[in-house]
Amino acid sequence: MNHLVTVAKEDIASLVHQPECRGDIMEALSLQKKKGYTDFSGPVVMIILDGVGMGSRDERDGVYSSHTPVLDRLLEEELAVTIKAHGTAVGLPSDGDMGNSEVGHNALGAGRVFAQGAKLVNDALESGKVFGGSAWKSLMERAEKGGTLHFIGLLSDGNVHSHIQQLYALLDGCAAAGVKKVRVHPLLDGRDVGAKSALDYVVPLEEKLALLSTAGRDYRIASGGGRMITTMDRYEADWGIVEYGWKAHVLGEGRQFASASEAVQTYYDEDPEMTDQYMHSFVVAENNVPVGTIEDGDGVVFFNFRGDRGIEISRAFEEDDFSGFARKRRPDVFYAGMMQYDGDANIPKNYLVEPPAINRTIGEYLCANDISSYAISETQKYGHVTYFWNGNRSGYINNSLEQYEEILSDQVPFDQRPWMKAAEITDKVIEQVRLGKKKFLRLNYANCDMVGHTGVPEAIRVAVESVDMSLGRLLKVIDKAGGVAVITADHGNADCMWTEKNGVRAPMVAHTKNPVPFIVKDYSGSNQFALAGVEGAGLANIAATICTLLGLEPPEDYEPSIVKLAD
Repeated sequence: MNHLVTVAKEDIASLVHQPECRGDIMEALSLQKKKGYTDFSGPVVMIILDGVGMGSRDERDGVYSSHTPVLDRLLEEELAVTIKAHGTAVGLPSDGDMGNSEVGHNALGAGRVFAQGAKLVNDALESGKVFGGSAWKSLMERAEKGGTLHFIGLLSDGNVHSHIQQLYALLDGCAAAGVKKVRVHPLLDGRDVGAKSALDYVVPLEEKLALLSTAGRDYRIASGGGRMITTMDRYEADWGIVEYGWKAHVLGEGRQFASASEAVQTYYDEDPEMTDQYMHSFVVAENNVPVGTIEDGDGVVFFNFRGDRGIEISRAFEEDDFSGFARKRRPDVFYAGMMQYDGDANIPKNYLVEPPAINRTIGEYLCANDISSYAISETQKYGHVTYFWNGNRSGYINNSLEQYEEILSDQVPFDQRPWMKAAEITDKVIEQVRLGKKKFLRLNYANCDMVGHTGVPEAIRVAVESVDMSLGRLLKVIDKAGGVAVITADHGNADCMWTEKNGVRAPMVAHTKNPVPFIVKDYSGSNQFALAGVEGAGLANIAATICTLLGLEPPEDYEPSIVKLAD
C-alpha cells in the first residue's frame, strides 16, 4: 500500500492538456463500468474538512471539545474509518513529517503516492544534483562577477514549506564553490513549529554564518520578518504582504537592528503576546546602512520547496509587467526557486530541483469519461481543490465538463472571523446540487486549518462548529437529491489546540500527525457499498474510491478503493 510513484515528464499526463492529442489520450484514459453497479441521478459530493483530525478526545482537542452533532453522527456510520494523511502516506520522507494541504490534495487527486517536495529536495542535495544544475551554475556566475547571493525563505525545521538543513546545505555549497558574499533573509515560522521558537533557528543560523565567514567570505543575515505579514502571501489574498517583504529584502526599508536575534528578542520584549508568524519585518544594519539590499548583478534563491507561498514573490522578481504593488526599483538579478512553483505558468523560470511530475489524475480520468465536475473553496484553499488536485497544473482539463469557483477570503486575522466563508461555499454547492448538472462536486472548508493556525481556542471551536453547521445544511440537500457524500480531511490541525509541559500550556499552531476521518454517506439507495478492508489506507486511496462510487473501475495502479460494491 502507498507505493511511491516516480514518472518521467514525457508521459500522457503532459499531453492531456494539448488539444491535438486530446482525442487519443482521452481514449487511453477511459475506464470500464463496474459490473453490478446501478446508476443514480444524484451527485457524488466530496467534502474536505481542512484541518480536522482525529485527536486525543480531551479538552485540548478542538474538534472533540466543540459542538459537532453532524460529524458525531457521521463517525458512527457503517462506512466510516480513519485514514493516514501525513508522512510516507503522502510522499513525505518519514512518518515523522506532518502532512499539509498541498501534498494532501496532490494525493487526493493523484490516486497514488508521489515523492513530494521535502524528499525531492533532500535527494537532490544529498546526491549533489542541485549543484550540477543550470540554475546553480548561473548563480555561481553572478557570484564570480562580484554579485551577492541572497537566500529568502522560511526558517524552521517544520518541513512543510522548507527545512533549515536544506538551507545549510546550500550555504555549504556556496562556501565550497568560493562564493564570497551571501545574505540570508529568513522568514519566521511560528506556525509549523512552536509559536515563539524563532530564536531556536535564528541563533544557530547566525552561528553557522559566522563560521562560514572565513577565508574572505562574508555571510550574514540581512532582513526578515514573520511569515504571515512578510513575503509569504498566497493566491493573491494580500499583495501588501509581499510588498512588506520586498521593502525589507530588496530595498532595505524597515526597522533596523544590529542582528536578527536582537530584532526577535526586542519584538518579544515589546509585546509579550507577539508570535513569530505575525512578527514585524526587520532590517540588519550597520551605522544606519542596511547590510544586504538586493542589487543589480546579484543572485536570489527562494529556498521554500512548497509552491503556494512562493509564487507571488517570484512574480515580483520576474515579471516585466507587474501590478501587484509599486516595486520602486527592480534589480537585475538571476532569480531561482528551490522548485518550480507553477509549471503551467512557468513560475519561476529557473529552479534548483524538478517538481514531482504527477500524471493521470482523477480529474483527467473523469473528463475522459465525460463526468462533469465542480470545484469550490475560498481563496485560502481554492488552489488546493484545483491546482494541487490536478497534479500541480493550473487551469481546466476540460472546461466544457468542469467548473471552478473561488469565494474571496476575508483579509483579516482568521481568529477574528473564524466562520470564514463556510456559509457562502455551502450556498454555492447547494445551488449546484439543486441544478443537477454536475455529477462530481468537491469543496474545501478552510476554517479548521486556517483558524487552527492561530492557536486561539475560542476561535478554533467557533471554526469547527461553523463547519459542522455548514456540513449539516449541505447533507440535507444531498439527501434530497439522492446523492452520495464523501467526507474527509487533508490533515489535522484543530484537533490539537495546545501542548502542555510542566503545567504550562503553549499554543499548538502546526498541523498534527493524527489520522483523519473518511466517511461515505450514501443517500441514493441504488447500490450497496461496504468497506473493502484496505489496511493502512491514506488520502491516495480516495481517488479510486471516487471511481467506485461513480460506477467506474479504478485504474489498476491507483491505490485501492476503501469501499466496494457489496456481494
